[in-house]
Amino acid sequence: MEELNELVDKLTRAYQDRLVSVVLYGSGAAGNHDANFSDLNVLCVLKQITPRELGEGEPILRWWRGQGHPSPLLMTEEEAHNSADSFPIEFRDMQDHRKVLHGVDVIAHLHVDTRHYRTQVEHELRAKLFRLRQQGAQVLSDPAALLKLCVDSVSTFCTLGRHALAAGGIEVTGGRRDAVHRDLPSVGAVNIAGTRSVPDPQDLGRHFLVNFDLTSEIWRGMGTAPLPRSDIMRYQYLNA
Repeated sequence: MEELNELVDKLTRAYQDRLVSVVLYGSGAAGNHDANFSDLNVLCVLKQITPRELGEGEPILRWWRGQGHPSPLLMTEEEAHNSADSFPIEFRDMQDHRKVLHGVDVIAHLHVDTRHYRTQVEHELRAKLFRLRQQGAQVLSDPAALLKLCVDSVSTFCTLGRHALAAGGIEVTGGRRDAVHRDLPSVGAVNIAGTRSVPDPQDLGRHFLVNFDLTSEIWRGMGTAPLPRSDIMRYQYLNA
């Protein structure tokens, strides 16, 4: 992607030999990136991060966010090598799907300690649901604002939902629509993988409330091991 090449060029010019690695991870590296719903997630590893590096990176990060992407994750070499146990979701994503855009592959030999994996998934899912509820309650009667909120939330909840499936012992190897094609017919659910339509704006509030409740069942189910399969299937239906 041309934007990624430009990002690497800007980072290389700014940091020169202090730039250790630039890694694209997540859907952008997996080949199922959707520009309308997916983020380009980038890890930038530097030899050190001081006020100097932050200052030099400010215009680059501002430009990148202006392109509609989240700011790159900045880490030192030491942090990249020793943070996998604290951020198992992020580093598991990096291990599963990554593309080295510059420098060395700092992820290749990392060990992701999964002892706290399920706890982090549950924490992140609950926190994002609480925030979604808080924001949704403010715009429930405003179809345009509610639709924007839902669209902006798609990428986050699809990522967390995939990790909830993994925590329940089900690995989703393809995109979310692939999961629906593969799993839903076996439980008799309606296959909506080909559906691209948007709900009637006048009925969007009801759709939001129903889907919010279905998604909430995922983290409620995470109190048991493994996750109830009915909740897993309903999540896959919701995110088709």
